[in-house]
Amino acid sequence: MPTAMITGAAGGLGTALAEALAPTHTLFLAGRPSDRLDAVASRLGATTWPMDLADPDAIAAVVEPIVEIDVLIHNAGVAYPGRVGESTVDQWRATMAINVVGAVALTLELLPALRAAAGHVVFINSGAGINASPGLASYSASKFALRGFADSLRADEPALRVTSVHPGRIATAMQEDLIAYEGREYDPSQFLSAQTVAAVTVDAINAPADAHVHEVIVRPR
Repeated sequence: MPTAMITGAAGGLGTALAEALAPTHTLFLAGRPSDRLDAVASRLGATTWPMDLADPDAIAAVVEPIVEIDVLIHNAGVAYPGRVGESTVDQWRATMAINVVGAVALTLELLPALRAAAGHVVFINSGAGINASPGLASYSASKFALRGFADSLRADEPALRVTSVHPGRIATAMQEDLIAYEGREYDPSQFLSAQTVAAVTVDAINAPADAHVHEVIVRPR
């Protein structure tokens, strides 16, 4: 079976992506060691790859055994709700470290393996990576940067397929935190389900070989 690495697979959209790909792919679930990640891996017959995206210098040793990989999904991310004037430099550093630098570092280390498989790199971006969202200053900036990296990778590595997925708000724990910041009552029915976004993403991955889906935009109805 083809192989797929998913970052941030311990819950939410990451777990939904792993569930959607498990029937057709050998899964490598990358992330900080946790009981939740172990439980997902055990249930799906996947392998865990302990990795801290905030420590890019350690990534090379972690992925060194991988010589070929078909799909790399960058799903891990953090968000610190706050408008520009409420944000701190430390929050900007932490956001960029995980959402951008970690994704860049992992991609660069796996580039030879991706080239060997003529692979597919998927970036789970956000609507905030197209239009900045009020109250998500550092997060929006990081997603714009991630979109730029995806576009550059697509231009510079024509043998690879590179897809940016820009979902609207998803019913996850991160969304609960944002709604609490906004002072509103959380109603998951107002948002996309993680399973829906996973299904749309897998459709892009499974597109025929002569198709290259550059960008997917999906919003709640």
